[in-house]
Amino acid sequence: MQRRSCPVFLLLQASPQKQTVMLQLTTLIQMKKKSADPILMGKRKEESVSKSGGHKRLRQEDADKYDDEPNEAEHSHLASGSNSCSQLTSGEVGIIESIQLKNFMCHSMLGPFQFGSNVNFVVGNNGSGKSAVLTALIVGLGGKATTTNRGSSLKVFVKDGESSADVSITLRNQGRDAFKPDVYGDSIVVSQRINADGSRSYKLKSKSGTSVSCKKEELVAILDHFNIQVDNPVSVLTQEMSKHFLQSKNEGDKYKFFMKATQLEQMKDDYSYIMKTKENTSLQIEQGVERLRELKQHYVEKKERYRTIGFVNEMRNYLEELKNKMAWAVVSEAEKEIKPIQESISLEEGCTDKYVQKLNEWQVKVNEAEEKYKTIQDQLKKIHEEAQLLQPQCVSLKSELQARRRAYNEAEVLYNRFRTELRRLEKDDIQLRKRIEELKNSAEQISDPEKLERQRKITQLKEQLKVFSDQETVIGQQLQQFQQAIYEYREEHSTFKREELEVKQALDAKQRQLKELHESKTNQLKRFGQHMPALLEAVEEAFRQGRFKEKPVGPLGVYLHLKDAELTLAVEACLKSLLRAFCCDNHNDERTLQALMSRYYSPGTRPQIIVNRFRNEVYNVRCRAVYHPEFPSVLTALEIDNAVVTNCLIDMRGIETVLLIKSSCVARKVMQSNKPPKNCREAFTAEGDQVFERRYYSSENTRPRFLSKDVDVEISLLENEVENKKAQLLTSQQHLHSIENEIRQNEDYLNQHRQHQKELQNKLRRINVEIMDLENVEEHQSVDISTLVDEAQENKNKMETVKGDMQKQKVIMEELKNNLRAAEHKLEEIKDKIHQVEEVAGPVKDELNQVDSEMEKCKRHWQHYEEKQKQHLASINTQKELLASKEKKLKEKIAQAMQIYPERIEVDRTVKSLDTEMNRLREKINSEADRHGNRDEIIKEFYEAKEKYEDAESKVKNLKKFIKLLDKIMTQRYKTYQQFRRCLTLRCILYFDFLLHQRGYFGKMSFDHKNETLSITVQPGEGGKAALNDMRSLSGGERSFSTVCFILSLWSITESPFRCLDEFDVYMDMVNRRISMDMMLKMADSQRHRQFILLTPQSMSSLPTSRLIRILRMQDPERGQTTLNFQNRHQEQEDD
Repeated sequence: MQRRSCPVFLLLQASPQKQTVMLQLTTLIQMKKKSADPILMGKRKEESVSKSGGHKRLRQEDADKYDDEPNEAEHSHLASGSNSCSQLTSGEVGIIESIQLKNFMCHSMLGPFQFGSNVNFVVGNNGSGKSAVLTALIVGLGGKATTTNRGSSLKVFVKDGESSADVSITLRNQGRDAFKPDVYGDSIVVSQRINADGSRSYKLKSKSGTSVSCKKEELVAILDHFNIQVDNPVSVLTQEMSKHFLQSKNEGDKYKFFMKATQLEQMKDDYSYIMKTKENTSLQIEQGVERLRELKQHYVEKKERYRTIGFVNEMRNYLEELKNKMAWAVVSEAEKEIKPIQESISLEEGCTDKYVQKLNEWQVKVNEAEEKYKTIQDQLKKIHEEAQLLQPQCVSLKSELQARRRAYNEAEVLYNRFRTELRRLEKDDIQLRKRIEELKNSAEQISDPEKLERQRKITQLKEQLKVFSDQETVIGQQLQQFQQAIYEYREEHSTFKREELEVKQALDAKQRQLKELHESKTNQLKRFGQHMPALLEAVEEAFRQGRFKEKPVGPLGVYLHLKDAELTLAVEACLKSLLRAFCCDNHNDERTLQALMSRYYSPGTRPQIIVNRFRNEVYNVRCRAVYHPEFPSVLTALEIDNAVVTNCLIDMRGIETVLLIKSSCVARKVMQSNKPPKNCREAFTAEGDQVFERRYYSSENTRPRFLSKDVDVEISLLENEVENKKAQLLTSQQHLHSIENEIRQNEDYLNQHRQHQKELQNKLRRINVEIMDLENVEEHQSVDISTLVDEAQENKNKMETVKGDMQKQKVIMEELKNNLRAAEHKLEEIKDKIHQVEEVAGPVKDELNQVDSEMEKCKRHWQHYEEKQKQHLASINTQKELLASKEKKLKEKIAQAMQIYPERIEVDRTVKSLDTEMNRLREKINSEADRHGNRDEIIKEFYEAKEKYEDAESKVKNLKKFIKLLDKIMTQRYKTYQQFRRCLTLRCILYFDFLLHQRGYFGKMSFDHKNETLSITVQPGEGGKAALNDMRSLSGGERSFSTVCFILSLWSITESPFRCLDEFDVYMDMVNRRISMDMMLKMADSQRHRQFILLTPQSMSSLPTSRLIRILRMQDPERGQTTLNFQNRHQEQEDD
């Protein structure tokens, strides 16, 4: 445990040379920290003790008069001193308020024990836990396990079967000597946990339970502040130590006990350590003196060599003059370089007005051409409006004409059908009449029934032929219908198939875009392509390897930030692929970047690379930028992080001349209704539409892809669109499936009808063959002429009906033909009018194109001179930058020259001639240095030798002074130590003699400090009647009583907030125990500011009743008991 510094060092601090001595002690003697003397370091404020019993402490002058024997006068003094302290108040700091144990030694739970502020008796039978409480006090306040005499390691204090033991001790912290009262309050709780492996941890808490610290250093500071010394046997005397002391017969052990209790032993060890360190220091001084002689000899040698190189200084001085001239000669040459650049700038600036004049001239021509173009455009617009008014009439007449032509064609088809039927009927009539004629001629010869049967079959077959022919006609019409339906369905299928492909492509594109948006949430670069992060890492690696002169900048979209989020789509529509582009400083860097891109992109998909010389300043575009009071340009709507990106977009896209107008109507009005704002080439709307002065292009995109900031909203909208596209694709696929089913069904019907048609055609062919076979039979048959006559008559009636239908249809055809001709005539008239308008518009268009060409020509000339002006201004800026760089370098050279030589020197020699002479002079100086050695090394070695010698001389001198001062101090301090030891010895003798008188004993304590022995002789009874005997000849009770007197004597000369004794009366009889107890109680009453904890197996029932006495009675241990309770002997509690 860390303790305070010993009194000898406190005395050293009081000397006049304390700072020097302490510094040298810290440097040369690393003293280990020792605890403080209990007398000098006591923190108790005992004003009342000093006032009432101040005569207890002997003055130094009086102490010198005594030897080791006391006289009678001291007894009365001590007695009065003891009684005068009875009115002291209770202790305020350092006393023990309570102790609680858990799983400590053989006890599961002990406490909490509430101790009084003065006298506490802990009584109980053996095994009840008295000694465990005292052991826990030592260990809980940081003591070592060996101090308790109950084990060599802390792990023996952990109860068997448990993983740890806990000790909690509450110390009082009141009054003006309290330790950090604002932090801890009126009490300090020291909690310690001892683990089964022997390790332990601390936790210091305030009265309220708040944890303040876990460091042992804090506990050491608290114990140091309260002067608690748990390893001092006078403060805590354990049972083992007490027995050892009672049974010890060695006078040397008693002396050691006295020295350790008063901490004189520690002071002695400190003095011994200082003297040993002094001897070591003296040895170092002797070695330093020898080393000093060697350094002095070395210093003298270097000093002689230093004196031999003085003649080279003149050449060195002249060399310094040449250096000064060289510095100002460099300045003169730099000034000469600047002059032609200034003249060139002045000349170029004089030509600037010429370019401005040319630009103004062509601007006037451009304005005139634009006015002429607008006038012709208005004229052409009126012509187009006239044509547009005729166009609906033309469309209407075309529709009417088509309808009439369709009606006429249908009527004509019907008429032709009637005419075909009539021709067939006429042919049949001719054949019937011919046949009748033939039959009449041969009627007389043909009468065979077989011929009649053949005729009947022919008639029957002809009827079948007519039925099958009609069926074939119907099936042919149905085949045409099915073919038409299949054709239409296939056309519709192709249309929907194209739509399905378009929807799939759009869905794939949106899904890719959605994936990029999801990935961009973790890596924004992935919005510019899946391979963009890898490409940028490769560019960074190549740049670190030095493959790029300037690191390429890109993608450009990363550096763009919109001020107004509503214009995001407009900016993307304007910049398009430039958002993914990269910018390189030179063509070599471009080739290197192309090689890197080829790793990640196919030839047609890699980002664009723009070669543009890098500049750290943005172009000055005020003279050619568009300005509108309401609408921003692309340049002003963006915040761009990199000047190179800004310049690149100005060069490639002219963003300073493009307006951003949210409303499309307003954009048309600004750009097309009136003359566009000055310097404005085009505009973009919030929907991404592009607006020119005479053209308007709608955007294909509906939302931004690269520059949108709200990625979550974009993802949500895109997910909805993906779902809509999926639904649209599903609907389209279902429709396609339905159409395919219809096509298959119609094809099945078509095949069935074709098969049926083939069957009918076969039947018709077979019937025709049968009819021809029957008609060609050359047999004489009887013919039924009447049947043929009836058939001919019926055929004639049909012919008359068909002729009537033909006549009616012809009339209808004539009406429809007249209507068709009228519609054609009207359509021709409208077409003639439109043609006339177009003929008028043709020359106007030609004139408009001519004016447009002229306007474009003027603009090209204007742009040519504008570019020339840019180049001219860029040349001037380049020369100005060069001039600024030269002037900056000139200032630096002037500053350097002034550092070399503050006053300017007019030099008529060139830098080259000065440099030549300086080199020649350096060679000469070096040759001289080779002869005598390097001058700088000689000077350096001389000053190093001088510094080492002076430093060593100073150290030896200081060490000698220190040893001399230390001898003086140690001599004085050792005398003080001897006086201090004598004073403590005398006080202990007087207290011991006084306490023996309380029992009627006489005794003597003899200290032999030379041999380090302490002999104690005691004689019971009257001193004149018996001789003094050694304590070994006394009985056990008498020896215990004498020992108690000795311990009380030590208590009287030492400081501690509490005293603990374990089984102090173990060998006493009742009389000695009563007298010892009275003595202890009397001392406790005289020292109410201290706490006494006495452990005894006796019942203490004979103690007087007092509120200052508290008895903690331990219960006998029982099996299964975990908590040992205690009770107060008296019900009245002590006031805090």
